[in-house]
Amino acid sequence: MTATRFCIVRHGETDWNAEKRLQGQMDIALNVVGQAQAQAIRASLKNTVAFAAVYSSDLARAWHTAEIATADLGLTVLPAPTFRERHYGTHQGLTSAEAARTHPAMYHLHQARDLHYTYDTGESLAAFAARVQGGLQTLAKRHAGQAILLFTHGGVLDIIYRLATQRPLDVPRDFPIPNAALNWLAYAANPAANAWQIITWGDQTHLTGALEEVG
Repeated sequence: MTATRFCIVRHGETDWNAEKRLQGQMDIALNVVGQAQAQAIRASLKNTVAFAAVYSSDLARAWHTAEIATADLGLTVLPAPTFRERHYGTHQGLTSAEAARTHPAMYHLHQARDLHYTYDTGESLAAFAARVQGGLQTLAKRHAGQAILLFTHGGVLDIIYRLATQRPLDVPRDFPIPNAALNWLAYAANPAANAWQIITWGDQTHLTGALEEVG
């Protein structure tokens, strides 16, 4: 059976990314660097495979990246709220230093990657992972044997990497998730092995020229 291929892209940079401020499901716009990154993705996608469909988180930073990056593909960007960032409840809008100072007990649970911690008004890591994995399975079945393009967020990509590598949810992250990088995965249902396989991860080769122009 032909594998289903996913090109999964983290949105371009925002001012809050630059400040290392936790965005969660707050709707933060791309900054100038992020817009340039989206244009660089657009240029790189002209020479890649033919995609059957394009999906994006409906949060503005992902949606705007998708609109810019896919302008030459002749495909409509389809909203995919399942791939929104995790809701970080009381921590949204805070830097790590601010969270540690204002919510020290909660921040400890955040750093420990506690599976059931919800930030009082947010989403647990376990629930978030189930949401993302369920969404991936749905797209893999809908587009069996095809290639699809998905624009999303760093937290979502964290879950996807762990799914493909069978890395536990509660261990520290030791892999990069750059803004506007291309991450290619393949899905092939196989009861004898992990169905998800990473083809390439964190590819930023298309961004060099774009960032030099902004700089």
